[in-house]
Amino acid sequence: MKEMIKLFLPPIVLNFIKRFKINKYGWKGDYTSWKEAEKDAIGYDSNEILNKVKNSLLKVKNGEVVYERDSVLFDKIQYSWPLLSGLLLASTTSKRKLNIIDFGGSLGSTYYQNKKFLDKLDDLSWSIVEQKHFVEIGQNEFENDILKFFYSVDKSVKKEKENVLLLSSVLQYIEKPYELLDDILKNDFKYILIDRTPFSKCCEQIKLQVVPPSIYNASYPCHFFEEDRFFNYFKDKGFNLLESFDALDGVTINYVFKGMIFEKK
Repeated sequence: MKEMIKLFLPPIVLNFIKRFKINKYGWKGDYTSWKEAEKDAIGYDSNEILNKVKNSLLKVKNGEVVYERDSVLFDKIQYSWPLLSGLLLASTTSKRKLNIIDFGGSLGSTYYQNKKFLDKLDDLSWSIVEQKHFVEIGQNEFENDILKFFYSVDKSVKKEKENVLLLSSVLQYIEKPYELLDDILKNDFKYILIDRTPFSKCCEQIKLQVVPPSIYNASYPCHFFEEDRFFNYFKDKGFNLLESFDALDGVTINYVFKGMIFEKK
């Protein structure tokens, strides 16, 4: 029946339908509050997402594939060279020692992405702070002498004494990101590395991110930050911006994904 309908539809209509199907994924709406966006969201804490991320990263861990991002597998590592530069810079100021808190770091995506280079360091510890069900899987199936998983920043800092904070593709999914940062930055970090964070080209916005089902079924509220406010927040906390860069997620007419490297004054 569907094929018969297609026979009678002009190409311009078929193209419109095709575009509509494509465009129903991505970042949608312009919500007045986080709570309003949550009403339309499925969420990020489903077992489907966890299992897909776990299975993908196990293939990376076991050497079956070389790279994973957001549960999607790649046959070639897509490096964020500025981020890697920031990590190596932090190690040079600590005598080739690098202690990282990767807040919201999944099951170790960024660690495995850069492992080839970081393995050359004399001393490396990579601590991931995540949701409870990610931590449980991480501790059972991914933890080793370098990669550790914690339920909170306080527990991680108490044990590992990290001097680098990594925030990659995470702050935009926190309802009150600046309040969270106020709490995290009570700890003494020498460097803060930001990556894959969206900034609006007009003003701060809250949208709904709808993930294509080919990846997994999920949708969740997402902040688009205003760059000057974001930068000034860290400046007021005593950090200098060493560099900013465009992230792998790209640039569009309305927004840009960026990364930043901050150093404590």
